[in-house]
Amino acid sequence: MHKNYCIYFFLFLLLTSRAESQVLTLKDAIQTALNNYGTIKAKADYVKASQASAKETSLEYLPDLNAGMQNVYGTANGQFGPLYALRGLSAASSGPIFLSQNWNAAFGALYVANINWDFFTFGRAHEKNKVAEAEVAQQANDLEQEKFQHEVRVAATYLNLLAAQRLMLSQQKNLDRANALRTVVVARTKNGLNAGVDSSLANAEVSSAKIALTNAIDFEQEQANQLALLMDIPPQDFILDTLFVNRIPASLYDSLMVREEEHPVLKFYQSRINVSRQQEKYYDRFKYPVVSLFGVLQSRGSGFGEKYSTLNPNDYSKSYWSGIKPTNSNYLIGVGVTWNLTSLMRIHQQVISQEWTSKGLENEYEVVDQQIKAQTVLADQKIKNAIANYREAPVQMKAASDAYLQKSVLYKNGLTDIVNVTQALYTLNRAETDRDISVNNVWQALLLKAAASGDFTLFMNEF
Repeated sequence: MHKNYCIYFFLFLLLTSRAESQVLTLKDAIQTALNNYGTIKAKADYVKASQASAKETSLEYLPDLNAGMQNVYGTANGQFGPLYALRGLSAASSGPIFLSQNWNAAFGALYVANINWDFFTFGRAHEKNKVAEAEVAQQANDLEQEKFQHEVRVAATYLNLLAAQRLMLSQQKNLDRANALRTVVVARTKNGLNAGVDSSLANAEVSSAKIALTNAIDFEQEQANQLALLMDIPPQDFILDTLFVNRIPASLYDSLMVREEEHPVLKFYQSRINVSRQQEKYYDRFKYPVVSLFGVLQSRGSGFGEKYSTLNPNDYSKSYWSGIKPTNSNYLIGVGVTWNLTSLMRIHQQVISQEWTSKGLENEYEVVDQQIKAQTVLADQKIKNAIANYREAPVQMKAASDAYLQKSVLYKNGLTDIVNVTQALYTLNRAETDRDISVNNVWQALLLKAAASGDFTLFMNEF
């Protein structure tokens, strides 16, 4: 027997732990959503992309160092005449001028290395780096505000689903009462104590209760599907934490000031302005010249000899190694300045365009700022209204319960009609619905306040 008790106790613990593990807390729902939701993962990737782009921009200040080598085979006929190498459509053949075309050919080679460094650009490189850094900050703020708004969305949907589940239970209770009333009515009608129309009214109440329950189930399924979508998991039936049903939050009346520099949404909109302002400075740098340092080291090899001319046209070799061996070298170093003077007018208009873009972004910031401030005032008003309804709900519930109990007892004893009973039944169902919603509305109001203040911990600190 002792062994059997141990087995039963083990099974009880196992089933209890499984039941507890199936409860989805709000913190778990939010964490799952932050880990899985595609938009958040995409914006995290954008942050990494902007960081890599900023690193690439910081390396652009390094000089360009190129090295090249070519081995060729061809003729070396010279010719008088002007030539412009338009898009590289020319050949760099050089040699003596013969009276007639010849097809003597040999190998040749070119080895070259050059360096070009725009070492002074009047702050252009520095401003470009600052633009890249501002873009990294913008992407990071975009990620943070997306996380913040998604936390609020998940919390709101969680509360909606919890309210839907409570409403579904209330409608089930209402259906049970309607069925119990119909049983009494049918029994009294069969015994001739009530008119037959009472049975019809009782059946109508049962049908109405079934429809209300079906609608409540449909709403619950919609909210469960929405929560699963926000968490990026397959749709399923959720068992939620009943903490929100048993009490109201303690920090309802905490005074909070909206700090623009800390609000995730406002920080994102401000970072857009910062990027645009930084781009203004960057574009303005293009009106200045660029000072460059450059150098070239070149070696050449040729199968044509030094005496190759009209007098000695046979001084060449078709040997590959003789042609590619470097024989002559040159180097060149210098400093140059380039300044596209005609671009000044274009740059000026580009800067003006970016300035107007910045003003437009500032206007968008002002709109969002006003919306948040209005939302803060609305949140405080909703908290007051929700608390008022929360305090009235128990009064309404007790009065409705007493009225239904009284009417049902009177009906069983033939002292009232079915109309009064159904009216009391409807009043009780409405009271239960208001009770379920009143508590949830208090939490929703606190969530709205947390969203308006930009401090989600105001809501999460209640757990």
